[in-house]
Amino acid sequence: MATRKSTKTTITKSSKTASAKPAPRRTKASPKESKPFVRTGTWITLIILVLVVAGAYFINKNAEATATADITPTTEAKFVFDATKLVTSIEVKPAEGQTAGIERKADNVWILTKPEETEADQGMAEAAAAQISSLKIMEEIENKDVSIFGLDKPLYIITIKFEDGSSSTLEVGDSTPTNKGYYVRLDKQKLMVVSLSGIDALTNLAMFPPYQYTPTPTFTPLPPTETLVPTIEATPTP
Repeated sequence: MATRKSTKTTITKSSKTASAKPAPRRTKASPKESKPFVRTGTWITLIILVLVVAGAYFINKNAEATATADITPTTEAKFVFDATKLVTSIEVKPAEGQTAGIERKADNVWILTKPEETEADQGMAEAAAAQISSLKIMEEIENKDVSIFGLDKPLYIITIKFEDGSSSTLEVGDSTPTNKGYYVRLDKQKLMVVSLSGIDALTNLAMFPPYQYTPTPTFTPLPPTETLVPTIEATPTP
């Protein structure tokens, strides 16, 4: 009987011990981090790609615009005089200094008429006449106070005559602020800016009249002549 009692007691204690243990707590699973659909590096790559494509587009557009500008004809150049009219005489009168003039004769030979009448250098005279037909108008100016452009006291007065009997006068005033042209008045009516080089080529006639170059004869010395010395015979002394 004693043995059975002991066994019962032991079983009871073990059951209580087992039931006294607390049940393990369930921990809530931490939510998973959501990954972005497109990463930051991918966005940067896409932005760079868009910029490259846009840059290539604008470069191509600019190239097309440049090509179109090259093909588009520019405004036709205007000249002071009709190139078909033959120049027969030019006279340049400076505000200070001597007047120079050249004239084309019937045989198409140029002579210098001022400051003196003599033969002219044909190449220089013909170049001045050709310059008349190539005087380019850079800008046309509305009639204003001519004193603004130095035309109340012109630096030069250039008178040109043509084969058809007509003539024109150019009054040359100050140079432009950019020093690329001169303010000029044509026949006391039309104001314009004419290219600097063209006017200078004409006004140079007053400073350097186109005289015919005559070569200076060179002096050739004559060869020295031999001086004959008379032979004196010695006479014996007694």
